[in-house]
Formats: sequence, structure tokens, C-alpha cells
Amino acid sequence: MNAAASHPPTGPSKSDAPVLQAVGLSKSFGPVEVLKDISLEVRAGEVHAIIGENGAGKSTLMKLLAGHLQPSRGELHIDGETVTLADPVEAERRGIVLVHQEILLAPDLTVAQNVYLGREVGNGLTVDDRLMNEGARRAVRDLGAEIDPTVVVGRLSIAQRQLVQIARVLLVPHRVVIFDEPTASLTPVEAEALLKVIAEIRTKGTAVLYISHRLQEVKQIADRVTVLRDGRLVASRQAAELQPVDMAMLMVGRDVAKLYPDHQTAAARQTVLEVEDFSVPGFAQHASFKLGRGEILGFAGLVGAGRTELMEGIVGLRHGRGTIRLNGTPVHFPNVDASLKAGIVYLSEDRKGKGLLLAKDLRTNLTLASLGRFVRGLLIDKGKETAALDKAIADFDIRARRKDMLAGQLSGGNQQKLLLAKMMLLDPSIIIIDEPTRGIDIGTKEQIYKFIAKLASEGRSIIVVSSEMQELIGICDRIVVMRSAHIAGEVAGNEMTEDRIVVLATGVKSEEAA
Repeated sequence: MNAAASHPPTGPSKSDAPVLQAVGLSKSFGPVEVLKDISLEVRAGEVHAIIGENGAGKSTLMKLLAGHLQPSRGELHIDGETVTLADPVEAERRGIVLVHQEILLAPDLTVAQNVYLGREVGNGLTVDDRLMNEGARRAVRDLGAEIDPTVVVGRLSIAQRQLVQIARVLLVPHRVVIFDEPTASLTPVEAEALLKVIAEIRTKGTAVLYISHRLQEVKQIADRVTVLRDGRLVASRQAAELQPVDMAMLMVGRDVAKLYPDHQTAAARQTVLEVEDFSVPGFAQHASFKLGRGEILGFAGLVGAGRTELMEGIVGLRHGRGTIRLNGTPVHFPNVDASLKAGIVYLSEDRKGKGLLLAKDLRTNLTLASLGRFVRGLLIDKGKETAALDKAIADFDIRARRKDMLAGQLSGGNQQKLLLAKMMLLDPSIIIIDEPTRGIDIGTKEQIYKFIAKLASEGRSIIVVSSEMQELIGICDRIVVMRSAHIAGEVAGNEMTEDRIVVLATGVKSEEAA
């Protein structure tokens, strides 16, 4: 049993007296009240999970507790003393640190320079790069990863950047650590390593506030669970009293037992895409598979297996070689524009970095890929764009406070729905979706699954790349499993089980892997 799952005893470091206490916290932005009368306690040696759908107020609450925002009403107490946290610096001085959901690193600096940014090691005149490199390497290694501290952060994967950000925060002396979706960008192996680190933090008497949409993860690591819904606190219970399905029901206020929509699997389908002996140098080797009309085909595998890179090679985002047939006709996509014109769209796993322009408004993001449809003469038809946005908001249930808000101001789930609406304006016949529900709450996941099933029912063909095995099992007709840059096998029907997928993904039986 792993350290996180076993809930090791916290000993004398755990106290009934709260280190941090919120009393009647409320927060309004203009006339909109996003948090309403929230009271909770954070104790030493305890992991206190905060869960809720996107827009429930979780991140706003965390920012209030860490000094990034000021409450409209209510009080904060530290060790029983009423305090005002004027800014994050004051919060850190009092031992409260926040690991942001967003990556807040300087991409042009090295890992070590980011970890020590603003608190460089040196004699005042020069910095000691050797000591900082050693310290950064050790800090990241403590999180279960090996990352070269001299590498520029911009060259790291999203998961690696998140680990660097966590390492940076944990260097600050801390009594309360707030984790806002820390595993959203991590693989299951990386997430497990982080949960072990959090379990160790708990044993040292540190209080942990933990936000996550991964309810199995919450069940594994949390001592107490507080549920927010529509800005209000609806429940606060011991984690031992709740199963993930109970948490989900409290979050959404309804039965979520039927999370995955019905999807009829046809016995035989016309092949629309055939990939044969296709390689992406350094990432995927000799991959072959077929995709049928109206089929949902999953791609599973561990990090580094080559799933994303294979898809990027197929659509022309990476150099690839091999045979691709579209409706029986050999095709070659030298770039992504060519695959788009052929009716194939790819929704990147990095919706913030590659899928959307976060600093642009919703209308601009929606129509960018299909701008030709909205041009009249030499001008863009703003009225036609606005009508398209209105339809997308209705069709995909994009929940935006204002139509002129920036894409970066949307929640993760609504960003994903905007990205899906953007690509559907191209009227594709084949949709490739990479990590469709990463960092998305359970209610929005249900919506995304229904959107995918609806697209398949219309005769469109879907490829879903996901690290969540239950997600693939729940929505897919077949699942292709990759291991070490190769396709290791395929499962369908009764063979679509986690055990079978683990065997193919790792090359060993699941009980051996454990």
C-alpha cells in the first residue's frame, strides 16, 4: 500500500485547534457574489480537500486564504488571531503558500533560476549557480521526478513545469500549503508520486488544503472533504464517510451514477481512416490502426508512450512517415492546414497554450480557425461572428458572465467547450481529442461525454487520447494501447477493463506492476 493511500498517523503534530480559520467569508465581483458565507477550519497534520464543479468558488476561496484577493465580508483567523492578508507576501510570511493551477514560471529561465527566482542563493553580488542547481535538482527529485535544473523551462512538458512550480513553492517555510488542481497536468505515475509527497508533508504537521476534480485521488489522500456548490458550502465531512460517488452527488446535487452516455456500437463500420506503418521519429514507431465511421476509438498508454506525438504526426503538426488513407484514398498532410482541409481536426491536450488565445475574447477564439466563413469583401462580418458565438454558447453550454470576456477568464471546462465549438465550425468528419476532460469537474465531464457521443451519432468519427482509463472504457467502442512508442494491442467489448489495459500499457500483469 502506498504512503498516500495508507493515511499514516500524524502523531502529536495534528491538533484540534485550527491553524487557519475562515469565518463567514464572502466575495463579490461587482454585483456578482461568487462566494457566500463560507466558514471552514484547516488543522495541522490534516489534508482538507475542497471540491466542487467549475464555478463553485474553489479557486476564489483559495485566493482569499492566500492573500491574492480580499474578502468582501468575513474574517480570517491564524492561530485564533484575526488577521488581514494584504497580499501573497504577507500570507507567505505567515506560512501560507499557494500552488497555483496555472503555470506561473518564466519560460526563458532555467529550472533552477525559476525555483530560486526572487530568493537567489549568493553573496549579494553574485549568485551561486552550483548551489541553486543542486537545490533545484533535490527539490524536484523529492517530488519523484528527475529534471535537469539547467534546462530552460520553456522546453519542458506541461507536467514537468507543474512539478517545478510545486518545488518552488515548497522551498518557502510553510505551515499551510494550498494545492489548486496540482495533478491536473500530471500522469497517474507523477500524480501518485506527488500524493506521497503530500502524505509526508502531513506527517510533519503541515496543514494541506487540496483542490482536485479527481475524486478517487481525494478519497485516497484527504482526511476531510468540504463541498462547494454555486459559491456556498453544502457539506463538510470526514473523508472516511464518503465514496467518490457520494462526493460527486454532493457537488452536482443530483445522481451521477450514469456519467457516460449510451453509445450504440455497430457490428461493422465503414473505414474512414486507415493508418499503416506510420512513424514519428523519436516518438512513435510502425503504428497501424483503423477508424470507422461514427466510431469512438480510444488511445491509452503511459506517459512517453507516444500517443500525442502519433496524433500530431498524423495531422501534420510533426514530421511523420508512413501510409494514411482517407476513405480509401492515400493522403499526406505536410502541415495542419492540409489535414483541416481534409476534414480532420485535432484538439490539443494543451488547450491553454495551443488551443486558445487566452488574451483574446470569445468571439475571436471561436472564429479564428474558420475565419474565411466570416469575411465579407475585405472586412470581417462582426454580426455574423456574434451570431455564431451566440449559437456556440447555446449549443455547447459555454457559461460566460459576458460575451466580451477573455478566453483566459473562463473556467477550464468552459475553455474546453469553447475549443470544441471552435473546431466544430470547420464541420469536420474526423475529430481527434487529446485529454478531453483534464482539469474539468465531473458535471462538465458529463457534458463533454455527451457532446462526443452526439458527434459520433451524427456519423463523425472520433479518436480520444486520455490518461483516464475509466473515461476511455466508458465512452469508447475500442481502445488502442501504446507502450514505448509502439502499439501494444487493442481491446474491445468485455476486454475493455483496467486490468487488461494495464497489462498492455506496462507489459506486465497488473498485480506485478503493483
